Amino acid sequence: MNFPRIIHRSQIGTAWFGTHIVLIRCNYMTNEVLAVFKSDHAPFEPTANSCAETLSRYISIGYTLLGAYALGDKEVQYVLQYR
Repeated sequence: MNFPRIIHRSQIGTAWFGTHIVLIRCNYMTNEVLAVFKSDHAPFEPTANSCAETLSRYISIGYTLLGAYALGDKEVQYVLQYR
């Protein structure tokens, strides 16, 4: 069971922690990254030109792939979670 951590909101400079989500939209025919969306304060990596490299960067810093969803005939959206 996960219990929420106690955060003292008066601490300046304390990083926000919890669950973060990143959405990566790609053209799977060309391996091109079309868009990246992220939750506020999510750990972020620079986006590479290729979708495979971008996914690799996020997985290497601790994100987990929750799913991949087809968006039309050439696009796929990856949902990644960081805890």
